[in-house]
Order: sequence, then C-alpha cells, then structure tokens
Amino acid sequence: MSLEQERAKERIAAELDRSRRYSNELTIEALDEAELLAQHSPLMSPLVWDLAHVGNYEEQWLLRAAGRREALRPDIDGLYDAFENPRAERVTLPLLRPDEASEYNSRVRREVLDTLDGADLSGAPPTSGPAAPSEHSLLEAGFIFHMVIQHEFMHGETMLATHQLRRGAPVLLEEAPALASVVAPASREVLVPGGPFTLGTDDDPWSFDNERPARTVDLPAFWIDTTPVSNAAYQEFIADGGYLDPRWWSREGWEWRTRREVVAPAFWALENGLWTRRRFGRHEHVPPNEPVQHVSFHEAEAYARWAGKRLPTEAEWEKAARYDPATGRSHRFPWGDADPEPRHANLGRRRLGPTPVGSGPDGASALGVRQLIGDVWEWTSTTFYGYPGFHAFPYAEYSEVFFDDGYKVLRGGSWATHPTAVRSTFRNWDHPIRRQIFSGFRCARDVDRA
Repeated sequence: MSLEQERAKERIAAELDRSRRYSNELTIEALDEAELLAQHSPLMSPLVWDLAHVGNYEEQWLLRAAGRREALRPDIDGLYDAFENPRAERVTLPLLRPDEASEYNSRVRREVLDTLDGADLSGAPPTSGPAAPSEHSLLEAGFIFHMVIQHEFMHGETMLATHQLRRGAPVLLEEAPALASVVAPASREVLVPGGPFTLGTDDDPWSFDNERPARTVDLPAFWIDTTPVSNAAYQEFIADGGYLDPRWWSREGWEWRTRREVVAPAFWALENGLWTRRRFGRHEHVPPNEPVQHVSFHEAEAYARWAGKRLPTEAEWEKAARYDPATGRSHRFPWGDADPEPRHANLGRRRLGPTPVGSGPDGASALGVRQLIGDVWEWTSTTFYGYPGFHAFPYAEYSEVFFDDGYKVLRGGSWATHPTAVRSTFRNWDHPIRRQIFSGFRCARDVDRA
C-alpha cells in the first residue's frame, strides 16, 4: 500500500469515527428513549430513525456495494428507505429501539473498518458513473467512503434541526469559544468583475454528482454583499411593514406568508417591544449582530426586493466564493484550497449558532467577501437542476430526482455543517418555504443599479 493510500485510509477512519460520535452525541447521549422515539415535528423524523438510517446506509454502500458482503439486516432496509417513508409517517414504523440501533451501528462499523483495511483506493475520482456502478468506480479515490461520511454528517445537521424544533429543557451544551473582536469590512458590498470562471468541479474526491462536471461560465459584473444580512438589518424590514406589503413578495411567497400568517423568522416572538427567540430550549433576546437565520426563500427574496437588491444566482455566489482575479483560478474554498480551520469559518457545531457578521477575515474570498462558508446556509435565486453533462452517480435518488421540482439552491453551509460536508462547489437544496433549516442569505445587485 502506498503512503498516499495509507494516509487517505487514516483520514477516512478518523472521519468515520467523528461522524458516529457526532450522531451519538445528538441521540443516545442526549435524550432518553421516549424522546428519541417521539416525533417532535411532522417536518422531521424521530431521532431514532436518523440514528439507524445512517447505519443502514453505511451497510448498503460500504459493505454490500463496495465490500461485496452479505446483508446484515436486509429485513430493515424498507424501514430506513428515505424515499419510501415520508418523514411524517416514520414514527408509525416498527423502528429499532435506541439500544438496538446503537448495537446495529456498531456491528456495521466493525465490518466497515475491515473493508476499508483491504480496499484499493487508487485512481482518480469518478467524473461520471455507469448506471450500475462497479466496485472499482465506487472505491476510486475513496469516493464511496467520502459519500457515506458526508451523509452521516448531513444527518447530524438534520438532527440538530430536530433538536431546535423539540420542546423542553435544553440538552445541548453551550460551550461557545471566546470571540475575537470583529473588524467590519471596509465596504458593505464588493464588485465581482465580469468574465469567465470555472463553475463546479471534475477532480474533488469529496464532491457529489450534482457538483459535476466543471464548466466555464461567463457572467456580467455584479455587486454582492460582503456579509450575510444581520438580524438588525432584517428587523428594519419588519419595522417598515415588510411582511404586510405585497409589493416585496412574489405571488407564491405572498400566498405562503398570508396563509401561514408569518410575521417574522421562525422561532422569533415580539415581547414588550423587543424581539426574542427560542434556541435549543433557551429563551433569549435576538442578537442584532448575528446573521439572520431560519428564514425561507420567500422571506429572503422579499427582503432583497425591499432593499432594492436581489438574491444572487447560484453561479454568482460561487464566483464570489471561488474566483481569484489575480490568477483566474477557482479555488476549493474562498481562502484557497486548504481544509477549513476555525479561523476560516464557523463550522462543525463549535458553537450553537452563527458568529457576528463581519467575522472570519481569514476566511474571506480573494474578492473580499466574508462568511461564505459556515454560519448560515445562503439562499440563491436558482432552481436546483443538473449541470450540462450531468450523470447520476452512484444513484439517482441523491440528486437527480429533485431536479426542476421547485427546490431552490442554498450554498455555503452553516455553523451546524461539518467541514467535510461543505466546500465552495457544494450544492444544497430545499423547498422555498422551509425555515427549520439554518438558512440565511446575502443580497446582490446589477452594476447598473444604484
């Protein structure tokens, strides 16, 4: 085995361990059996479903598909099929109880580590895949292990959203690190020059099929906000009657707002003239200098229109994040190609919320745009679709089945996103009405608009 493969396997084993510890911290180490079996919102699964689902997914891909091993528990495949069982119905299924799910996950992991030890990870990552992916194509550059690791971390973020919706006393520890003083950016917005740049990727071993293939995109110049929209700025929109004025809303957005009687971001309440919020069982005043979160696409779009701006397109967001005008290159992250460090971005649940707007100057893009990675997912104006030349790999249900169905693209990750599960090419998507996710936004505008 080459030194490069040995190091790759060491990293995979470490990330597998981190992802499982992350899942356990949010389930069996945080709540009792009754809470884990309960459905805290029809929008979300019972937490015990997520716990066993990540193990079942791991078994199917790392043992059966890549390891060519016999199924450990084929009898539970149907229970943990996300496409066969809507979230609101999963509580009615004969799910594994927490201790059974934990034991099953441990058994799967033991065999996965044995599979990893004997796997051949040589070769470049796949740029496309056949309809029935081969063991070789799955193992190239460790792709299938990277997919499973990111899948479990994604469910960790989903489980955090369930914790936010849960009622009851706090169970997640607040151990926020001390923050350095925030130095505001020199300007509120940055001019992104017109011209071509590389969108997407062909060679990132952690990338998913919807990030591929890379292509050259030529964009006109545009302005983009240096930071995400803050709570204080969003409160100005509310105070100006933004939720009550249909001028700022799309037809679909206005229908949603009036039907749901929405007057503020999710979890906010007005008490004695001050905005408060519920956050993981804690009741507190809304901090004015944090990026606004728990807003839908419709709310973000209405704010941008009220402010005389618009939401950036997905391609604009990625160019602001990746493009280096000095070299013409598109980097993996705003700050370059190195993996994220705490000084770059607020990721991985280091704190239970975003850092103040203007934080992380070391993580700024070459154009000077901050907080593009971490803190809050950022809504874009783009409907989720496959890039030209897209090929589903290794299964259509990861992304292809969601194309052109009204889902809007979000970019950049949040404070709850693990560093291995985000990069400047990573594409998230959700319904435009969703607010339980850790979503915010920043604005953009055309160069010919004052």
